[in-house]
Amino acid sequence: MSKGVEGQNVEEFLRNYENEMPTRYSYKDIKKMTNNFREKLGQGGFGTVYKGKLIDGRLIAVKVLAEPKGSGEEFINEVATIGRIHHINVVRLLGFCADGWKKALIYDFMPNGSLERFIFFDKPRSHCLHWETLYKVALGTSRGLEYLHRGCETRILHLDIKPHNILLDEDFCPKISDFGLAKLYSNKQSVISLTGARGTIGYMAPEVYSRSFGVVSHKSDVYSFGMLLLEMVGGRKNFDQQANSSEVYFPDWVYSRLECGGDLEVGDIKGEEKEMAKRMMVVGLWCIQINPTDRPSITKVVEMLDGNSQTLVLPPKPSFSSPKKRSSLESDSGHTEMSIL
Repeated sequence: MSKGVEGQNVEEFLRNYENEMPTRYSYKDIKKMTNNFREKLGQGGFGTVYKGKLIDGRLIAVKVLAEPKGSGEEFINEVATIGRIHHINVVRLLGFCADGWKKALIYDFMPNGSLERFIFFDKPRSHCLHWETLYKVALGTSRGLEYLHRGCETRILHLDIKPHNILLDEDFCPKISDFGLAKLYSNKQSVISLTGARGTIGYMAPEVYSRSFGVVSHKSDVYSFGMLLLEMVGGRKNFDQQANSSEVYFPDWVYSRLECGGDLEVGDIKGEEKEMAKRMMVVGLWCIQINPTDRPSITKVVEMLDGNSQTLVLPPKPSFSSPKKRSSLESDSGHTEMSIL
């Protein structure tokens, strides 16, 4: 699609929602805010992020989008979703730029960056964050997701929950970010229509890339959140070919340990911290059930993490023993009635 057509689509959207949009800036303003793009914070498939400052002195993060390859959907998604919502656990969009094909998005600056820099290390299951902080990040992220699924006038399916997209402010309060793949749906919709797979391999729910596993819904975000939880506890990617053969697929290893009551090997932790780790693992395993109907809603996840459920039961073993075996499903779907907490 040409830049002209893409620009027309974006301008039409902005005209339709003009009264609901955050502040619009010119590209000249963007260059001034970022001191001519002096300090780069990061780069991804959709664009490059720079550090900047508003006139009032507030620090900001400015995402300058790459040249469009379609209808401007990524830009429209961001502005249409977080441009009109406010929640403590969702990143705030302060403004945007749409000068022809030059587009940028302006957010609050998150001094601690993304969650992934605090949980992935060369030595698995080593953490630089206290367990209480990790737990608060998990709970805050689940509350942000609950707001997107149930608290907005128009519901939002994120479709790309992963450590890189969870930003942390100065107090390590988590903020869900990057809504470029998000899908809006009404309160009456329980099934979401997608034209193709969206998300990141390793976090993407099975039904997102193959409808034979079920329909795409809010439970697809729950799956991604479950994978996130397990990685937070493990301090490693869920699939690691460099690990010992029994630990290549971390969810498998976690389940086996919980099932036999073995040591979780998550560092020198005892008492309350150990209970936090176990709770996060069990909730994570519930979230990654192969059948979407077997996964809890995000509201139930919040309750489980918040401790409202005094006893958590170990779920059925996730059907995928590893990403390599996603072409076949196990037939056993019975629950293992085992009290873990």
